[in-house]
Amino acid sequence: MEPQIQGEDLFKFIPQRPPFVMVDKLFTAEKNSIVSGLSIKADNLLVNNATFQESGLIENMAQTCALYAGFKANELDKPAPVGFIAGIKNVVIGKLPAEGEEIITKIEIVNELMNMQIAMASVHDVDNTLLASCELRIFIKEED
Repeated sequence: MEPQIQGEDLFKFIPQRPPFVMVDKLFTAEKNSIVSGLSIKADNLLVNNATFQESGLIENMAQTCALYAGFKANELDKPAPVGFIAGIKNVVIGKLPAEGEEIITKIEIVNELMNMQIAMASVHDVDNTLLASCELRIFIKEED
């Protein structure tokens, strides 16, 4: 799968900035879903002992939600909104990826109500092995 957008070009879709960026590719974006990627690098703040930590997988899923919101805002010529994790449910961590691996994250928006998004998230490796999943509730801050 080839990315549509990658690297610093993603910064127009997400509010996060280095060194705390946990997505580096956008593969696909559809009406209610988005697929991102991340190459796990040694200098990532959430890598410890050459392994991407649980907190990194959760932050990657949350930033993929941010990527979705930013992509949708960009379609309306608006800036990427700031979002906050309002809740996380049913977190399953199956395997932690190692430095040098690529992860692929899919977000499916299952409900949007006012400024709240409810998303089902899953992270896979390049062999499509499920690494992590959860339900995220994201509060999107209104523009000032």
